Amino acid sequence: MKKLLLFSALFPLTVFAQQNEIVEPVDTVPLYDVLHQNAPHFMNIPDVPRFALLGKEHKFYMGIGANVKAVGVYDAGNPIADPNNFVTSAIPMHVEPGNGGKFSLSAQQTNFYINVVALPNTKNQLGAYVDIAFVGENYAPKLNHAYLKYRDITAGYTFSIFSDAAAAPTTIDWQGINAYTGAKMGMVSYQPRFGKHKEWGIGVGLDMPNISLTNADRTTNVNQRVPNIPFYVQRSWADNKGWLRFSGLVRNLYYRDLNADKNVDKVGWGIKASGKTPIYGGLSGMYQAAYGKGIASYIQDLGGTGMDLMPDPNNAGELKPVGVWAGYAGLQYDFNSRVSSTVAYGHVRTYAKDFHDSAADWDNGYKYAQYIVGNVFWNVNSIVQVGAEYLYGRRVNYDGRQAHDNRIELQLQVSF
Repeated sequence: MKKLLLFSALFPLTVFAQQNEIVEPVDTVPLYDVLHQNAPHFMNIPDVPRFALLGKEHKFYMGIGANVKAVGVYDAGNPIADPNNFVTSAIPMHVEPGNGGKFSLSAQQTNFYINVVALPNTKNQLGAYVDIAFVGENYAPKLNHAYLKYRDITAGYTFSIFSDAAAAPTTIDWQGINAYTGAKMGMVSYQPRFGKHKEWGIGVGLDMPNISLTNADRTTNVNQRVPNIPFYVQRSWADNKGWLRFSGLVRNLYYRDLNADKNVDKVGWGIKASGKTPIYGGLSGMYQAAYGKGIASYIQDLGGTGMDLMPDPNNAGELKPVGVWAGYAGLQYDFNSRVSSTVAYGHVRTYAKDFHDSAADWDNGYKYAQYIVGNVFWNVNSIVQVGAEYLYGRRVNYDGRQAHDNRIELQLQVSF
């Protein structure tokens, strides 16, 4: 009869009795490592549960966990409506008198997840990960991740490999720094590691071809036909605590020219350098610089803003890919195993001034935005984490108008 062992992923195993038979404790470190490697690795959100099921002969691990997160928020300036996502492109350019401050409480960042690995530490290891949070409208559940991993292949719904998720600065802000290329979508990727210490990595993938465009008078949306193609090469060091990744992205962007009664295909592309570097002691730095045309949907601040393609002012009825630039730099200091702090600056800029049509003058549109974050986290114990964070965001339009928001956040998180 198969025996199941209930164990804690963060503490030594306790003894578990089944039908009066004692199952001896085992070393939890390899189990924790396997489940952690199967997880998405984004910021500091715990991704290995405290309790899991261990199958006979260690051929199956299944963990079910949750992070219950409450956040108190105060905005001053031009308050962003969403208490969970500090999106600098969403800073309102005008607020009614008396509305320059706002207090919010939210537990929408609470999530629960299932982390499963079969045949661990074998060449046929198979992993599955599903994560659901409540960040939809009125606490509606929303899929955060759902994917399978087999050998070097990942398939499902998660970050594009153009993202380099582990290089993002840690924030209480659910979305994170504005310049991060944090696009999640349906994807499949192949990411082998090689070298004496597995210090080299390459990746190539196929991403769901989501597009956000602004139509001209005689253009309209059509179904996309070709998946986006992200790829990268990476060099790691210091036991994979430091790395530098060079990434690229190619995508086909389709729309309908109503004058010519035909579909038109434009090519979008992007290049990026990103990574993390241990500096000294508990100090490390993370960074990214990305530029491209037609890749606005991949940039945290620009998703859904219609800036993948916009009307060409010199050719009526034609759309062109818009140039965008996004970069950030941050420092994280781990004072000890319980206390850490992060500071970071992000900048996003669009090159859309001359993109307009007769119905919409882009002079009033988004030119650039800045994002500044400083925070501190304290792991009170292995279950409870508290944090405090200051955010500053500034949006500037092409007509010279600008607006800013200051946000103070306090976090209480309990992880199971």
